[in-house]
Amino acid sequence: MGSASASGTSATVAVPAQPAIGLKKPMTAPVDDKARWPLVKKPHPPFYFGGFAACAANFFTHPLDLLKVRLQTVKGAATSASGGGGGLLGQVVRTIYAEQGVLGFYNGISAAVLRQMTYSMARFATYETLKTQLASEDGTLPFYRMAAAGVVAGAVGGVCGTPADIVLVRLQNDGALPVEKRRNYRNAFDGLIRIARDEGAGGLFKGVAPNVSRAMLMTGSQLCSYDAFKQLLLASPYFSDGLALHFSASFLAGFVATTISSPFDVVKTRIMNAGPAVAGGPRRGLLQAMATIAREEGPLALYKGWTPAFVRMAPQTILTFIFLEQFRNVYWARHAQKNSVRYE
Repeated sequence: MGSASASGTSATVAVPAQPAIGLKKPMTAPVDDKARWPLVKKPHPPFYFGGFAACAANFFTHPLDLLKVRLQTVKGAATSASGGGGGLLGQVVRTIYAEQGVLGFYNGISAAVLRQMTYSMARFATYETLKTQLASEDGTLPFYRMAAAGVVAGAVGGVCGTPADIVLVRLQNDGALPVEKRRNYRNAFDGLIRIARDEGAGGLFKGVAPNVSRAMLMTGSQLCSYDAFKQLLLASPYFSDGLALHFSASFLAGFVATTISSPFDVVKTRIMNAGPAVAGGPRRGLLQAMATIAREEGPLALYKGWTPAFVRMAPQTILTFIFLEQFRNVYWARHAQKNSVRYE
């Protein structure tokens, strides 16, 4: 019994080794496929993004543009043109609301959309194309080339947008005219047809000189100053690429653009709003019109409507560039995902 027990305890049986409970088989670190994607330059976004962004912004700022036009077409001294609630601005606001209600502040919205889809789309597309063509080999763009691109783009946009601009000005100012003198355009396209029929094809380009001059100054100052302010703010330790940067750069660009273009904007509005007889009169020339307005109404009349113009231009510029930057970011993100690429 004792020996049997001893031999039984001394016998061994081979048992397969089992992994320790709770320990897992070592795994290799996952590989990020995006890290292997090739680096490429960002593609140019579609040319129509600028027009779409301007249209989106315009729905928020159209009432302010209407007030600006109404103030600019009021003849007389400009002493209270930018006054408070008791000044000319307050009077215009009360008149519009009393006669047409809230919807009166959106008179001409169809022409405003048409204008942005011609003027803004053309100037943004031309500006971005010229920036690419004028950039140095290392991709940098000196400020003077940036400004030149903006001026040329403004000229192109001014010519393309003049017909819609004429209809816009007339639709916005129609409510300020006596009933018997109102044009009563049904919409932007009705206005274009009636102007061509009643005033000839040349009537669609009435005021093209001051409009192009204003557009050159506006685009040259607005677009290139936005890019310049954006670069300056990015170089500071307080900003990174994002909403705060876009807001700040566009606000400053709006201030610069409004101040530079205001005199040309006043002359453009006066000429476009005039009838055929008046338009062919002494205010036909741009410089002559400026001299006449300054002599008859004072130099400050050339800045009549500056306050609503800036109040409109600041949010218009801010919203336009914010929408534009968002459109671009979405486009670039989808392009990168679709083509499995990264950007330099």
